[in-house]
Amino acid sequence: MSRLAGLLRQPRPATEESRRIRLGERDLEYVLRRSPRRSFALQVDHRGVRVAVPWPATQPEIERFIRSHHDWLLGKLAVRVPPAVMTVEDGALFPLLGESCRLRLGESGRSARWRLGADGVEELVLPDGPGARKALVRALRARALPWFGERVAEFCFRLGHAVPAVRLSSARTRWGSCSSRSGIRLHWRLIHLPPALIDYVVAHEVAHLAEMNHSPRFWAVVAALYPDWKAARVRLRDAGRALPVIDGADAALIAED
Repeated sequence: MSRLAGLLRQPRPATEESRRIRLGERDLEYVLRRSPRRSFALQVDHRGVRVAVPWPATQPEIERFIRSHHDWLLGKLAVRVPPAVMTVEDGALFPLLGESCRLRLGESGRSARWRLGADGVEELVLPDGPGARKALVRALRARALPWFGERVAEFCFRLGHAVPAVRLSSARTRWGSCSSRSGIRLHWRLIHLPPALIDYVVAHEVAHLAEMNHSPRFWAVVAALYPDWKAARVRLRDAGRALPVIDGADAALIAED
């Protein structure tokens, strides 16, 4: 009996289902997630609208919650633009450190190489074939890691802190993360962005070495490392939504850590 009682006390697993609600003149589809949580939450990202509620919540309560955020929700949906899908072909342009870079395929050689084109535009030369898309990602990651490492070292010097390990990330919703054990991880897609925005993300994560939280003291450290952080934070959100999609795992990034 005691074993059965223990099983009965186990929390119910979370469930997800598709729902629809009428908002003004629009039928809105959303994913409803029920779990042991205690509060209601509303999220809009590349997947669409998601509503998280506690198990006991009734459908009228859920719909009242959604309607109470009517203006915010429709505003988010109005500016949500699907990320551009990049066609991996000879001559295709993609952003690299905030500038245009040209892809060259089909030339001799087995490995990726960077060069300056005759018109002054930087070019990435890759062998053509079915593996070109993966080769492009590998080349961008290889370009990103040393760049990020140098910037982390620079901001650690400003902070007066030892330089931690720096690794690349492919997280769906985070530009970076910081751990006292594993060091700093930065999303490889940051390599598309202008150096000033990369520096903001780096400064944000380096600040966590001093304050492993988002308290006022943490933001004071960020401000000391990167005084224009508020403007950069807004620009980063907009820039993240405009990045090209290179592989199926790419998504618009909107959060910092």
